[in-house]
Amino acid sequence: MATYTIVVCDHIHESGLKILESDPEVELINAADEPKDVLIERYIPQADVAITRSSTDVDEKFLAQAKKLKALVRAGVGVDNVDIPACSKLGIVVMNIPTANTIAAVELTMAHMLACVRKFPYAHNHLKQQRIWRRQDWYGTELKDKKLGIIGFGNIGSRVGKRAKAFEMEVITYDPYIDPSKATDLDIAYTENFDDILACDIITIHTPKTEETIGMIGREEIAKMKDGVILINCARGGLYDEEALYEGLKSGKIAMAGIDVFSKEPATDNPLLDLDNVTVTPHLGANTKESQRNIAVQAAESAIAAAKGIAYPNALNLPIKESEMPDFVAPFLELAQKIGYMSAQVTRSGVKSIKLLAQGPVGEYIDSLATFTTVGVMSEALADGINYVNAEYVAKEREIEIFKEVTPDAGGFKNLVTVKLTTQNGNVIRISGTVFDENIQRIVDIDGYTLDLEPKGRLILFKNNDEPGVIGDVGRLIAKYGINISDFRLGRDNNGQALAVVRVDQEIPKALVEELASLDACISVRTASV
Repeated sequence: MATYTIVVCDHIHESGLKILESDPEVELINAADEPKDVLIERYIPQADVAITRSSTDVDEKFLAQAKKLKALVRAGVGVDNVDIPACSKLGIVVMNIPTANTIAAVELTMAHMLACVRKFPYAHNHLKQQRIWRRQDWYGTELKDKKLGIIGFGNIGSRVGKRAKAFEMEVITYDPYIDPSKATDLDIAYTENFDDILACDIITIHTPKTEETIGMIGREEIAKMKDGVILINCARGGLYDEEALYEGLKSGKIAMAGIDVFSKEPATDNPLLDLDNVTVTPHLGANTKESQRNIAVQAAESAIAAAKGIAYPNALNLPIKESEMPDFVAPFLELAQKIGYMSAQVTRSGVKSIKLLAQGPVGEYIDSLATFTTVGVMSEALADGINYVNAEYVAKEREIEIFKEVTPDAGGFKNLVTVKLTTQNGNVIRISGTVFDENIQRIVDIDGYTLDLEPKGRLILFKNNDEPGVIGDVGRLIAKYGINISDFRLGRDNNGQALAVVRVDQEIPKALVEELASLDACISVRTASV
């Protein structure tokens, strides 16, 4: 059995460590407490995948020792401490964890908004530190009926909008990269005119930090705002021009600002701290216990998937720019790769052709889906020899035909992707999958058998004549080998046959497969690990 070395460079929540420890194919090196020179010189040369946070710089010194490294997971959003171009030159895929702290950032935004309208920090300090009881000094305003402008309507901005509606605010958003229906379906107004945002009572920003967004709120924009506006930034430092922000707060044009992020951090000497109409926090967007647990779990799962070549969730340096696609597309790319990988394992034969059918709006991204599918299919045979850059070239070199088809109708689903894999010996497998709300991936059909299967873990695909006692026989044999069943999905057809897909917690021994195949009702037994 192949093993993969994953080095944890910085402290992550114990939930992530447990996932890494429990995978028999992973050798975990937890070097979070090691001095950085020891980490780099002793442990990084062994790493297939490394998990880092802000304490470890992935720079020239680090990369010089990364002899085996094929992927790096930044356990968090920011990658300022990672030399991505250098990683790309070395063929190292860089991934981050962009959504695990979503709720934490959303709730902090609401906390700053409430603190600004009610001036809680100042009233708190007045009473607790100065022991002064003067209610008349602390008249605030209410969120109800105020107009909130949201710049950026992704995972965080959209959830801020939902919560603002619960406060009975009027909400409008500006985001040229989304389908307007994403906002209007939530009864939130959408505008293509940025001046509509500048006319709001409260403005909050939730965009990534790019050349386009750095300093996007400056003197000119602030001049257009109404007197007494409130500004919130819990996204990225530098999205507001801090000099212009300071001037606006000093003059009273801006009544209050709630700031969690700064252009340069630590920001202990930032002039904004001198003002008495600013609420500040030291970059706490991800600082909740739940968020840290989510980050660690997702980082561990991404590291394992990358080590095994199954998927590279949220990769930042692939030729396909997931960040430039609508939010709903990325999980379909990952799902297509998983289905491709699963298909190749189940057939375990030379591939003759790959056909990808994309149904619904996701069909617009058929070329990217085909690339991810091809990587998944060919990873079974080529492992590290296949990547997103060379996938179609290698397929052509091996005379593997790739077919793509798009149809607008996805049947009972909003979107559906189907991979049909044909092998050189004539075997065919057809697997369909979809992604539900909150990025829940599901395989919904295997060779015409309707299922509801999470594409994850070690799987046994048992096809049989549909007769009494078969499920019991399968369960008995699996138990005989001391293997725990974590999920059991069953599909049936109209010809008296059934397909069971059993997810198990332990490695599947060859002897178990042979015993399952010897059952009288058995038609075929195949295994896969996704």
